[in-house]
Amino acid sequence: MTKESYRSGSCLVAGFALAAMISCTMPSASAHEANKRIADANALVSNDAGSRPAPQLTRRSVARAEKGPYYVDFRARTAASWGHAFVWYGKTSERAVEVAGLTPAGDTLAYVIGHLTWVPSETGASYGDLDPEYLTASYRVYLNEADAKRVFAYIKKLQASSPVWNAETTNCTGFIGDIAEFMGLKVPYRWQRPENFVNSLKEMNGGRQIVRLSAE
Repeated sequence: MTKESYRSGSCLVAGFALAAMISCTMPSASAHEANKRIADANALVSNDAGSRPAPQLTRRSVARAEKGPYYVDFRARTAASWGHAFVWYGKTSERAVEVAGLTPAGDTLAYVIGHLTWVPSETGASYGDLDPEYLTASYRVYLNEADAKRVFAYIKKLQASSPVWNAETTNCTGFIGDIAEFMGLKVPYRWQRPENFVNSLKEMNGGRQIVRLSAE
């Protein structure tokens, strides 16, 4: 997703298309499967989180309650091409998570065509989004209940109003960047690798873990 990767020109597109044929975008998980799959919200990975001994679990739960009972986790994972950026969001006391991200709908061909024009999109969980072994970057922030309702509603609205995907103009980093901007976070340059984008997002905001939205 770097700027260099998206330069116009038939030669670049042809070369990139060959690389993309490796299967740059995995099939999206079905809505039924995404609803059935459960991930442990207490095991969300962030750059500042490490393994802690069992006696600290109670103390860690209390800290979470102080930060806010809800969260949005900006995440990046590996893929056969440039990777993918998306968000997990939900309630810290619940194991189930919701996933939102912007990907081209369909197979590899849709991804390749999406470098030339807009293609239909999907905005839910895609293959690998729930698997921690694919994770390359994570930045989690906490919200109180009132703010979480506003943010979660915005995510749903953004999903409903994002019918197309394009590598240059309407991509996954832009999608989660819109969410971060709505939350009042500083947003980095969007046309970069998902991993770099998420790490830059965290760095630009000083690693802050608590977000308070401005009054409506």
